[in-house]
Parts: sequence; structure tokens; C-alpha cells
Amino acid sequence: MKATILGLFLIIVSAQLSFAQNPETKSFTPAEQEIVNLSKEKWQWMADKNVDKLANLFHDKAVFVHMGGSWGKEQEIKIIKDGGIWYKKADIHEVSVNIIRQTAILLNRIDLLAVVGGNEVTNPFMVTEVYIKQDGSWKLGSLSFTRLMTPGGH
Repeated sequence: MKATILGLFLIIVSAQLSFAQNPETKSFTPAEQEIVNLSKEKWQWMADKNVDKLANLFHDKAVFVHMGGSWGKEQEIKIIKDGGIWYKKADIHEVSVNIIRQTAILLNRIDLLAVVGGNEVTNPFMVTEVYIKQDGSWKLGSLSFTRLMTPGGH
């Protein structure tokens, strides 16, 4: 009985570890690494308010889901440009990537330092990013923030 419980525990722990690991220690395929790198660049562009790079990355039909609502590309670019949300720093703790044909789904567990409505806040999020490969390059089709209830997301 103890061996069964121990075995089940080890399976659960290894499944959790393989699902989302620290981006510095996880091995990704070259295609997955390309998405991880693109996501990191996106966070930096958001911090820098580089709306030109973001406008090129975001698909015209992209959707963005936040704690305060959801909207499209034009509104997200305007919010970043005008400072409605300033994504100052995303501390990335875990990353997983699944590529299905021309679609990549990336999950990030992050602590996001942002300025929202003039107030600096830090929130733990699981962020879902969906990328679509179109004409040889990846475009962000969806960015969704899910606030985690406990620090570390566990």
C-alpha cells in the first residue's frame, strides 16, 4: 500500500514538473525555444511600451483578457501607449509550450509588476499566450491573464 501511494505521488510530482518548469532549466525543442524567446521579447516590449514592435507581433484579430475585461489589438495597443497599463516587469517562474501544427500555446507563471490607473501593483498570474504561425512568422492571437489565488500559484 505504501509503495502504491509513493508511486502515485512520484507520478503526480513528475507530471507537474514536466508540465511547467523554470525556463532557465527546462529543455525545449528549437521550435518551442523560439516561442519562449518571442514571449520574453514581448514582455520586454510591453515594459518598454514599444507599441511598434507589439503592433507587428499582435495578430489583427488578437484578443486580450485581463482582470478588468477583454478587448482587441487596437485597444491593447492604445492602453499600452497611453499608460493605462504599464507592464513594468514580468518575473517569469515557469514556462510550458505546446505546439500543435501552426499554433503554439505558451503558459507562463509570473509575478507581474504593473502600473494600473496610476497605482503600482504586483499580482501572481498564469498567463496563456496563443501564437499562430502565419506566412512564416509567429503572431500573438490571444493573451489571457488568470490571477492566481496564492503566491507561487500552488
